[in-house]
Amino acid sequence: MSTYAIGDIQGCFHELQALLQLAGFKQGEDCLWLVGDLVNRGPQSLETLRFVKALGSGAITVLGNHDLHLLAVAEGVAAQGSDDTLDAVLSATDREELLAWLRSRPLLFRDKSHVLVHAGLLPQWDIAKAAGLAGEVESALRASGYREFLANLYGSKPDQWFDHLSGMDRLRVIVNAMTRLRFCSPDGVMEFKTKGEVQQGPPGYQPWFSIPGRRSEEAMVICGHWSALGLKVSDNLVALDSGCVWGGKLTAMRLEDRRLFQVACRMPSSN
Repeated sequence: MSTYAIGDIQGCFHELQALLQLAGFKQGEDCLWLVGDLVNRGPQSLETLRFVKALGSGAITVLGNHDLHLLAVAEGVAAQGSDDTLDAVLSATDREELLAWLRSRPLLFRDKSHVLVHAGLLPQWDIAKAAGLAGEVESALRASGYREFLANLYGSKPDQWFDHLSGMDRLRVIVNAMTRLRFCSPDGVMEFKTKGEVQQGPPGYQPWFSIPGRRSEEAMVICGHWSALGLKVSDNLVALDSGCVWGGKLTAMRLEDRRLFQVACRMPSSN
């Protein structure tokens, strides 16, 4: 059995299939770890959701910001943007089944040595802390009042974690860190406007994984979200968003030997 971690798919279903063939993925034997953002911007979000859901326990996917956006749009508490490509999912006959499945996905997954999260972790959080906080969000998403949670999800404030936070302020910080984070200060203040390369970070801010002494550095964090960063592999970080939907590549790493596999985008998003 092999485990393949794969970067942001964003509806690039043909590239996903080509990547699995290139890597020699054996359905029913091997496992996929997906960093989130299964949907949006690319042309085949519906096919991607159906395929990953059908893999059952053979696929572990954490939620990304685009996945949460789909859930919010489906509940009527957020509007589609001009560059969203979610209509096929929203009009599908199995829409409710797919959305319920997506809503039950974790925000963070961990095993003994790896942590799977869409964007990143604040420097003040060790892995146990982050897992507990992710569980709070997962409980809110799976509760009967999940629509209210989604309705109050959007926004960039508070921009820093404090243990005393409660209610939606608390949940919003957790979600923003785990699904939107790129740059933050050593004190964990998040900056969301900058989406470019590492060198373009604003004064006083660093990539979250470069903060000295971050408390999650003992684990191998596998993430995506930051297409301008591209593929980045170090001793304790595997960043896999290589911008397939923007004309880049879709990337997989086989975790057992850290071998990389990549396929090029067939047709870049025009959005």
